[in-house]
Amino acid sequence: MNEQEFILLLQKGDQQAFKQLVNTWQNMVYNTVLGIVQDNQEAEDVSQEVFIQVYQSIKHFRGDAKLSTWLYRVSVTKALDAERKKKSKKRLANLKSWVGLGEKEEEAVHFHHPGVQLDNKERAAVLFKAMQKLSDNQRIAFTLIKAEGLSYEETADIMNITIKAVEALMHRAKENLRKQLQHFYTPD
Repeated sequence: MNEQEFILLLQKGDQQAFKQLVNTWQNMVYNTVLGIVQDNQEAEDVSQEVFIQVYQSIKHFRGDAKLSTWLYRVSVTKALDAERKKKSKKRLANLKSWVGLGEKEEEAVHFHHPGVQLDNKERAAVLFKAMQKLSDNQRIAFTLIKAEGLSYEETADIMNITIKAVEALMHRAKENLRKQLQHFYTPD
């Protein structure tokens, strides 16, 4: 069955087709979301939200892009929404702390991506914390290219920007990460 036939089945509400979609793409969705939200439980929750949205909106999918590109777009959008909500809650908690209505949240570096080897967990945690300081677009481009292994062209399609813009985002992301991490790699 080709992609067009598969999409038609999904649009008709075929449960088997949707199960196949989830089974085929759940790891990609989870890993993409995890690369942005950097919390295992939150990535699971957001991944479920992605598939709920896909189920609800597949009828409106026009096929302008590949199905995988659309899934990446939905995943990135949902992950960024979750990040914005988290930042908003954090600002509110800090404001409450400042005025004496609550305790300030502690930031912990304990994120572990399942694709990172055990001996690299500490370095990965430092990298992921540094990635949180990148702009959303830099972090998305970096995650899609470096963590998901996508090409610049695929990333451009997902982000709906030009390849030159992706190249510029990657250049700035690498420069920003290099600056943030230089003390980590400089001998004492």
